[in-house]
Amino acid sequence: MTAALLALADGAVFEGRSFGAEGETAAEVVFNTSLSGYQEVLTDPSYKGQIVTMTNPLIGNTGIVPEDMESGRPFVEGFVVKEASPLHSNWRATVSLPDYLRQHGIVGIQGIDTRALTRRIRDRGAQPGVISTVDLDPASLVEKAKAVPGLVGRDLVKEVCCREPFAWTQGVWEWPRGYADGSADGGRRTADGRALSGAAGARRSRVVAYDCGIKWNILRQLVSAGCDVTVVPPWTTAEAVLAADPDGIFLSNGPGDPEGAPYLVEAVRALIGKRPIFGICLGHQILGLALGGRTYKLKFGHHGGNHPVKDLTTGKVEITAQNHGFAVDMDAFRSGPREGRFGDPEEIVLTHLNLNDRTCEGLMHTRLPLFSVQYHPEASPGPHDAGYLFRRFVDLMAREGRRA
Repeated sequence: MTAALLALADGAVFEGRSFGAEGETAAEVVFNTSLSGYQEVLTDPSYKGQIVTMTNPLIGNTGIVPEDMESGRPFVEGFVVKEASPLHSNWRATVSLPDYLRQHGIVGIQGIDTRALTRRIRDRGAQPGVISTVDLDPASLVEKAKAVPGLVGRDLVKEVCCREPFAWTQGVWEWPRGYADGSADGGRRTADGRALSGAAGARRSRVVAYDCGIKWNILRQLVSAGCDVTVVPPWTTAEAVLAADPDGIFLSNGPGDPEGAPYLVEAVRALIGKRPIFGICLGHQILGLALGGRTYKLKFGHHGGNHPVKDLTTGKVEITAQNHGFAVDMDAFRSGPREGRFGDPEEIVLTHLNLNDRTCEGLMHTRLPLFSVQYHPEASPGPHDAGYLFRRFVDLMAREGRRA
């Protein structure tokens, strides 16, 4: 196997072996604590601009399954594992992980101490790094890592989004028929795909979804919950969205700094109060900014499928899937003028709390029809504890529709 090096901007260098494509790649280095679901991680557009380290020591033993992709291609800038399995055992898989990375030009490194790397990131924070199979000079790679631009202020949304609007009709995957057609059963299904009694012929909610790097399973969950979904680019104006006369607006996940997409913040601000809004991950942060708040960069972010979050509206604790490096500062809503565009800042309330570091994981407005969560209720990969949120969005649209 070809030798490979991973160098961090703080001077640390890890020696390993190449798997995947050969070459060199540079980006922010983060770690993901999911035990499985590596191909959903690879194809999550939110990882644009990042090299991902998997903490689970053996990665690749289930291969790559085309039906389980979260986008049309991998978006990670590089992949770091302890041991990459050259063989896979999975009747649904069509290619091995190393071959998949080679096909898409993704540089990977294995054979390093991923526990030591994870501890270093946890203690010192996420930082720029370089993986190389062509330059094996440690000093040279450290200097290259120091020159890698950070994520703060960068607009990566435009690099992962759609260019034109399109309709999405695919529902959730079910054995044995595969992905459901959104028109079946009137589309009235639970977030985990189960048909609802009496759902046939029920009116479907029209949703415009802003694509900031949207994961396909989010779209599938919306369809299976009873939505007809039109996906639009992030620069779509509020006027264009309202002209489509949707029942609700969805704000998707995506990469980078939310403050790097002021055009989207402006559009969402103009939509607040006009239609029900539901945001996930970056969409949650964008909604927070549109409401007059601020965001900040976390030390090493939240990446994995085992993060405990308390729903303060019910008192229940959910185990959640997460992938983000920024968070909403709830205190910022109360540090400005008491009277603002959307009324009293006290009307913006924290609904979900991260039990590891007490950061904001969800918010809502007590008067306006909107809510958002920082984590990923679509569970790809991850647990299904939060699937109810898609039904909550559909119920909110129905309730607001009756009031209109």
